[in-house]
Amino acid sequence: MQDKPGSTVLRNARRIVVKVGSSLVTNEGRGLDATAIGQWCEQLAALVKDGREVIMVSSGAIAEGMKRLNWGTRPKAIHELQAAAAVGQMGLVQVYETKLRENGIGSAQVLLTHADLADRERYINARSTLLALLQLGVVPVINENDTVVNDEIKFGDNDTLGALVANLVEADALVILTDQKGLYTADPRKDPAAQFVHEAKAGDPALETMAGGAGSSIGKGGMITKILAAKRAAGSGASTVIAWGREPQALIRLVQGEPIGTLLVAQTQKLQARKQWMADHLQMRGSVTVDAGAVVKVQGEGKSLLPIGMTAVQGEFSRGDVIAIRSPEGTEIARGLANYSSAEARLICRKASTEFERLLGYTGEPEMVHRTNLVLTR
Repeated sequence: MQDKPGSTVLRNARRIVVKVGSSLVTNEGRGLDATAIGQWCEQLAALVKDGREVIMVSSGAIAEGMKRLNWGTRPKAIHELQAAAAVGQMGLVQVYETKLRENGIGSAQVLLTHADLADRERYINARSTLLALLQLGVVPVINENDTVVNDEIKFGDNDTLGALVANLVEADALVILTDQKGLYTADPRKDPAAQFVHEAKAGDPALETMAGGAGSSIGKGGMITKILAAKRAAGSGASTVIAWGREPQALIRLVQGEPIGTLLVAQTQKLQARKQWMADHLQMRGSVTVDAGAVVKVQGEGKSLLPIGMTAVQGEFSRGDVIAIRSPEGTEIARGLANYSSAEARLICRKASTEFERLLGYTGEPEMVHRTNLVLTR
């Protein structure tokens, strides 16, 4: 009997990122569920002993901190959230360390911020550290460094973080364990005709229509963040499974080829690391707006962006920064490394390269963003 195409995705995956949400880790906010974490750690250890490399992206620090501080409702003040994260992170890593050690596997705590992935040098350092840990057979337990970030520089949710980590280490698969069985065509709590989606293409726009909003009072995400995370992970060739975290031996059964949850298959090959780094920027320092002709050249023909096709420059950025390229309607169509600062870009906007020396005092590259440093986002 021949395998279904989807059944081999997890079976063949050698490097897997597992993300588990707050509602599961903390049993809907009632403190860390050590039994459940222990079951996942037992499965993670089994995967490592099977020759696979696994990373755990775990929510739960703020929820655990709330419990330890006897807070009944999630605070809104950033310093209180950061305090809760600092308190809760202690308990979270203690449980993972204990449970993984019980199964003969070492663990490592890795706290990341958006700045770690937006800065090229820090991105490479984070990647090198994680790959070294995997080579040593250690399971990195990753969370966002909530104690030092604010809303302007946050990943937004750990689904996004899971996808970014999958891209960072060029994982083969991302497994998002949640409090739902997977994706339905509509909210099954409201629509009795809703059908379960067993397999689909990651990035299919129809999936975003199917996904609802946030479904838990403990976490920030919801099905939509998982669909978007799968789309982001697919950019580096990683397929995503969204499955119920309480499913017995879910990770073991998935790598054995059992169809559990919703499988969102990546349609693209792995991008070059530099282009994936650019695609993973969640905030950028600036952007340029281009005319319709430049949209065709960049998006349709894969050409470099020339300053003559730019109509406006937004923000303040330096040479080498990642900037967005926007259509006349304001939609981001691409992003890439700027050859000129924002001040210089404003001077050469709508100008031919023959005028650069007169305007800038020197002759630089003819392109604002060269095609080799450019990645399409639409």
